[in-house]
Amino acid sequence: MLLWLEIALGPLNTAILTPYFSSREQPIQYFQDANYELKPFVFFSTLLYGIKLAYIHLVLFYDKIKNYQFLISLVSKMHPYVNVAVMAARRAAKIIIRYLDEIDSLKIKEKGLNDFVTWVDENAENAIIETIQKSYPSHAILGEETGNHPGEEYTWIIDPLDGTLNYLHGFPQFAVSIGIQYKQQIEHAVIYDPLSQDLYTATRGRGAQLNGRRIRVSKCEGLASALIGSSFPFQNRSEFIDKHYDIFKHVFLQSADVRRTGSAALNLAYVAAGRLDGFWESGLKPWDIAAGVLLVREAGGFVSDFNGENNFFENGTIIAGTRKVRSDLLEIIKTHG
Repeated sequence: MLLWLEIALGPLNTAILTPYFSSREQPIQYFQDANYELKPFVFFSTLLYGIKLAYIHLVLFYDKIKNYQFLISLVSKMHPYVNVAVMAARRAAKIIIRYLDEIDSLKIKEKGLNDFVTWVDENAENAIIETIQKSYPSHAILGEETGNHPGEEYTWIIDPLDGTLNYLHGFPQFAVSIGIQYKQQIEHAVIYDPLSQDLYTATRGRGAQLNGRRIRVSKCEGLASALIGSSFPFQNRSEFIDKHYDIFKHVFLQSADVRRTGSAALNLAYVAAGRLDGFWESGLKPWDIAAGVLLVREAGGFVSDFNGENNFFENGTIIAGTRKVRSDLLEIIKTHG
């Protein structure tokens, strides 16, 4: 409607205003003379102006249609399980963001030493479970907060808020992580950063994406130029600390630098996106790494436990990165771990 009004009224507005602005020296005389002559060139120039506006609106409208079609194609390219996981992650993220400014009033429970849980964790997980069960009521679910929900065939492994301690301090490194397992193999993955709104997705055999765009691990050829991510074990610190410090010292001395952010899920997503060249950590649970493992592998990276095997879910240790970086990290860990 606005488009056609501009075309129809554009000549009239200019026909009235152009003679006025060209007669600014005698405005009273202009308004007293209601029988001014509309010059043809004024009309045609105004018509062209209206056509120009119409063209601009058409271009903008076309861009909106293209963006809409892109979103539709993006969703259509996702596996149905990934679509549901994305919806679940976004529902959890809304809860997480809603209470970010009310952290001081949150009731905090300590599940174990340095292991915290809040009302936000629990409600975010419930929102994820509700979304999953609405679409796939027979599937099993393994949640950090609510434990095991028996089911058939597929198991959804969820961490509603990876990086709870960061969240409680307003440190912007936390995420929602959802991995979907079938016959002991992770088939689909979603990691969502509620603050940046970065959405990492993967399906086995179909690559990894960040906000719908294909991602690959970095081209880093070795530890010397690598940016590495890690986190110190937050449980059983006295058991792991000496070994971890020794590993950390040698990685730090041999790499470009080390980052410690406090979210294993995001660290693995960063490796998949090439933001980190490698990552290692111990003391992890399946929900911390289920989605991230698939993301890294589908982005062309390599993942193992501290023994070079695939038993990271069982022993809670993980190394991820490019082929050479993972190999270098494994060598250090085997030597000093």
